[in-house]
Amino acid sequence: MDAPPRSNVTRGDPLAVLLEGPRARGAFMIRVCFDPPWAVRIEDRAPLTVMLVVRGDAWIVPGTGERLRLREGELAIARGPDPYLCADDPGTAPQALILPGARCHYPDGRPLNGSMDIGVRSWGDRPDGSTVMLIGTYPVEGEINGRLLDALPPLLSLTSGRWRSALTPVLMDEVVRDEPGQEVVLDRLLDLLVIAALRAWFARPEAEPPAWYAALADPVVGRVLRLVQDDPAHAWTVASLAAKAGVSRAALARRFTDLVGEPPMTYLTGWRLALAADRLRDTDDTLDAIARQVGYGSAFALSSAFKRVYGVSPRQHRSRGA
Repeated sequence: MDAPPRSNVTRGDPLAVLLEGPRARGAFMIRVCFDPPWAVRIEDRAPLTVMLVVRGDAWIVPGTGERLRLREGELAIARGPDPYLCADDPGTAPQALILPGARCHYPDGRPLNGSMDIGVRSWGDRPDGSTVMLIGTYPVEGEINGRLLDALPPLLSLTSGRWRSALTPVLMDEVVRDEPGQEVVLDRLLDLLVIAALRAWFARPEAEPPAWYAALADPVVGRVLRLVQDDPAHAWTVASLAAKAGVSRAALARRFTDLVGEPPMTYLTGWRLALAADRLRDTDDTLDAIARQVGYGSAFALSSAFKRVYGVSPRQHRSRGA
């Protein structure tokens, strides 16, 4: 049996829609193994880093905000670009500095030159250290998944009571393999880990998901959001969306703005331009083709709207992404 089209797979699922766009590509994943005392300062400015403690425990100490302790089986997600310390104890002085491009230096600036490499994608003191962590870093943040990540705190954690993942043994096995296509395998596993973590995070009773995420539960606004996300190229108007939702234009405009925080057409414009921004970076499609895909009548119309919102032309945005 053929797999269903991707648009049908993600239809109506906001988390899938937002994570279906820019996925992990060339993500940095490593197994970190240490005996106390140990500390590493992270200054790589990565948009998103996932840290999963497999054995032992670790402290994550941000430059501002509360530090947190991760125990075995627990997970943290750090949103860049702010630096932070990962250590056995908050008071341990860093012995290594992680910089952009996965460069590793001593605190005095000298390059480590692989002195802490202990095997395939393994780094630290010894392969069987008392603390073992899996760390995955996304090098690029897209406009679409950025809408979701912006709703997260700079540093979040999931305790073992709220978070259990069957992916841990799979990741531990795959991260040390050195086989053809292994980078792609790890990218996909990292995607799965992030999706599982975000689902668990938003499912907490005290969670504060973004307004549009919570609004999907509303029978009127949720339907409109799904229509817009599933078919951004359609020539939507407030009237046509209201008809689909079975309410008046005024009722939809008021209800949508109250729940989402902006009018329907403003949300639609932002969604279309975010899609265009990601496709400019992730594909070789022409501006005319992208304009049609996201609901603009011409490349000129898309270019004008894009520059008004992002401050740069689509061509400049694509060049920066490259």
